[in-house]
Amino acid sequence: MTATTLQPEWTDKRRYLWLLSTLTMLLPLGAILLANTTGNALSWWFGPIFVFVMIPLLDMLLGEETENPPEEVVPRLESETYYRVAVWVAVAFQYWAFITACYVAATYVLPWYSYLGFAITTGTAMGIAINTAHELGHKTNGFERLLAKLALAPVFYGHFFVEHNRGHHVRVSTPEDPASSRFGETFYRFLPRTVFGSLRSAWHLEAERLAREKKPVWHWQNHNLQAWGMSVVLWGGLLLWLGWGLLPFLLIQSVFGFQLLEVVNYIEHYGLLRRKKDNGRYEPCRPEHSWNSNRRVTNIFLYQLQRHSDHHAYPTRSYQSLRHFDEAPQLPGGYASMIVLAWVPPLWFWVMDKRVIDHYGGDRSRINQG
Repeated sequence: MTATTLQPEWTDKRRYLWLLSTLTMLLPLGAILLANTTGNALSWWFGPIFVFVMIPLLDMLLGEETENPPEEVVPRLESETYYRVAVWVAVAFQYWAFITACYVAATYVLPWYSYLGFAITTGTAMGIAINTAHELGHKTNGFERLLAKLALAPVFYGHFFVEHNRGHHVRVSTPEDPASSRFGETFYRFLPRTVFGSLRSAWHLEAERLAREKKPVWHWQNHNLQAWGMSVVLWGGLLLWLGWGLLPFLLIQSVFGFQLLEVVNYIEHYGLLRRKKDNGRYEPCRPEHSWNSNRRVTNIFLYQLQRHSDHHAYPTRSYQSLRHFDEAPQLPGGYASMIVLAWVPPLWFWVMDKRVIDHYGGDRSRINQG
């Protein structure tokens, strides 16, 4: 008779750490608290200091996390309401912080450098909230899809709901995708291309969908119009309440927020190319077509967005179940630190171009060069 060894049941060691991503929505409240407590003007810059200085340092100190949940526990993980509610709460926190930030910006008398810092702090939180919208927007539940549009409203970038799901996921890592960056392309060249290209694509996708349903593009069921309408109501209500002097604050935080989304897009597929087959179709998206990172801290704060290959393979797979693949190309740092490099093109090219070339074994014909 052979004795069997009972394996302990797998548990998610990061179960409650995922709430840290929810708390990033409160960066503007942290800035207000610090500024009121210390009187230090640097406090208004708390958001970018935390995200682009403290998180990269923590990434270096705490290293990587490569563990994958066993496939047999994934159905249980996916079914647990806790993980979904944690994301729903993030949207509530986002609106609490955003409305409070707008009130402070409209009623406090701040020097320009503090005002700018506070707008960027707010934009940092709202930009991270786009990742919340990203997680929610891939769900099939109507309530969660509504929350996704609400999370996009503060930055007035609601078309992301359409373009990301039905555009980017189809064309990823091809020259046709406005959200996939090309080898040798600076972030500052990529930004207008992806902003206007994604906007055009989202409008076209909805026009096609509505035409199939024999409805005009200017229909209330147009998801772009729904999402933009939420922004109009939100911004309009705040301007009526707090005055037109709030408009510069709204614009600054919006631009910083959506460029934060786009710089992450820039990082995720830089130079990577899906090859076109003889029939004119592109090969399926595989782990090799996304840059990944297992930096522990950034993954916690971004719902494992850095395990990007698995997300493209299984778009509806929830953040707690995403897997690391050994064959996926790895970034030298977490997204938080790589964003800073992307803002400085010579540093970005110095770090990343050789990695793209090495990834393809020196074969430049396999690189996405536009």
